[in-house]
Amino acid sequence: MLVSNILSPNRAPLGLGIEIPIRTIFRRILEHRQITSLFQPIFDLRTGSILAWEALSRGPKETPFHSPLDLFTYAENNGQLFALEQICRAQAIASVGPLSATQSLFLNIHPRTIADPDFTPGTTRELLAAAGIKSEQITFEITERHAIDNVDLLQKTLDHYRSQGFRVAVDDAGAGHSGLTTIAVLRPDFIKIDMSLVRDVDKDPVRRALMETMVIFAEKIGSRIIAEGIERKGEAMVLMDIGVHYGQGYFLGRPAFPKNEAALNIRELAPPRIRTNTRFACSIPAGSLAKPVPTIPPDTKVDAVQRLLSQKATTQTVVVVDNAERPLGLVMAHSLDRHLASLYGRSLYADKPITSIMDNTPLIVDEHELVEAVAQRAHARPAIKAYDDTIVTSQGRVLGTLSVHDMLQALAQVQVEMAKGVNPLSGLPGNVALEKEIDLVLRRDPRICLMYADLDNFKVYNDVYGFKHGDQIILLLARILTWAIGRHGSPGDFLAHVGGDDFVAIVDPKRADRIGKAVVRCFKRLAPLHYNPEDRKRGWILGKGRDGQQRQFPLVSVSIAIVERPCHGSTLQSLGEVAAQVKSYAKTLPGNVCVRDRRGPREEQNPEAASH
Repeated sequence: MLVSNILSPNRAPLGLGIEIPIRTIFRRILEHRQITSLFQPIFDLRTGSILAWEALSRGPKETPFHSPLDLFTYAENNGQLFALEQICRAQAIASVGPLSATQSLFLNIHPRTIADPDFTPGTTRELLAAAGIKSEQITFEITERHAIDNVDLLQKTLDHYRSQGFRVAVDDAGAGHSGLTTIAVLRPDFIKIDMSLVRDVDKDPVRRALMETMVIFAEKIGSRIIAEGIERKGEAMVLMDIGVHYGQGYFLGRPAFPKNEAALNIRELAPPRIRTNTRFACSIPAGSLAKPVPTIPPDTKVDAVQRLLSQKATTQTVVVVDNAERPLGLVMAHSLDRHLASLYGRSLYADKPITSIMDNTPLIVDEHELVEAVAQRAHARPAIKAYDDTIVTSQGRVLGTLSVHDMLQALAQVQVEMAKGVNPLSGLPGNVALEKEIDLVLRRDPRICLMYADLDNFKVYNDVYGFKHGDQIILLLARILTWAIGRHGSPGDFLAHVGGDDFVAIVDPKRADRIGKAVVRCFKRLAPLHYNPEDRKRGWILGKGRDGQQRQFPLVSVSIAIVERPCHGSTLQSLGEVAAQVKSYAKTLPGNVCVRDRRGPREEQNPEAASH
């Protein structure tokens, strides 16, 4: 029931034929603080970890104000929005429970509320102190559905709150009044994309293009994208493929109390193209590179910290921690020297606690976060912090620090390994990667299913049309295989380019036939387009075979062999031998074919037992 239909003169049923005015119900909710907070997780779509929880308020179930839309619409229409938001904010902070050093709480704030002179961060900081939460762990989420009357005033207000450590998110981007101009002026830390743009992003190329554009736009202004309203697996997969930073929605996690702290299984969601390209990304966890660092309590004097750093020639960093060894701030030697080297720096700061000049918003990451992701976040920092260390935590406690130099060195090493393991033409993993993946599957799964794809009559095509066109045919097959596995395969599938025109995929046995048929059908339709009209019409070209004799050769076709074996007792060599047998049999058949080996172990010397 919408509030617009139950304004204050009307009454709401209370049961047993009794009715009371709507305004009375609302007043009681405020007086008795009858607000319940639910928490919906916001996930990092690169790592599966939880970035934050958004606090969502609900009124009492037995009243017309259980719905947040009705609750806040009535409050706004009756001048009670500020009072309601105060209660909601206090309830959320008190009930969210513990947050790790890398996690935060999103609090919804109306633009009019945050610009109200009575709204000051002081009250909120008192609530945070009581709950053991730092201001750096709070993000004010400003909805863009409401018109912002004075953007300049709001910008100045937000800059003030940012100086206190709070972060800012713009909600409902793409469905609001002010659009990209407001975002560009406010420069929020997070841009939450409205569900109207997320819905069916996997089916609508226009929505996908808009989302890709928003990711690029956000990164250029130092923001991060949060896609709201993800309700299907297909939507989540495409958003990950695009490179959207964070996601929220019923498919990933519903609002709940107490908050749900389970991470996402990224492997089950990542599209095959992402997995084949990112298996060789910098999968080194930050914790493995973290180096020990001196820690100090917050009341340590600045002069004492300078002496500590001067005594440790190998250390240029100190982390300020609380009693539980959780990070409060970072002190870099060059930053400390800059403060003390000013005209009155030493007399001003020497006897003050280190909290007066420490960086209270350093980059803090969990030990499991990948170095590549950490490097991206470090790169997005202000220029003055460009070379500061990153604090690495384990279960919220300081594990050590990670320097920019160590990150760059690790990334460079991985790039070298990638160059060794990736096919230079297709960009797909090569032989070394395939061997490692097969070895993993043989140790983990009950069965393994290999798909071996090879081109027929390719040498003649290469000789007649040239290497450049030959490469285009190979790339065509690579794209078709990638598409077919992504469309019909499973999240654990893996595709490798093992050289020349040979491709091998590890696929779900139940979906192998569907993938093979899709590849054959698509290649049969597209490959002829790589011939000139005369050859395409004839259906053959004149060329020399391996025996040196000139004759007619059919157009290039693809032969696919599918081999399924139990992992127990199988080896890389035995699988390769069986796959080669079935592929050889497939190549004796005319045209584009997909053959599945249906022989038992005793029949493996008889390839003809394989069937289409």
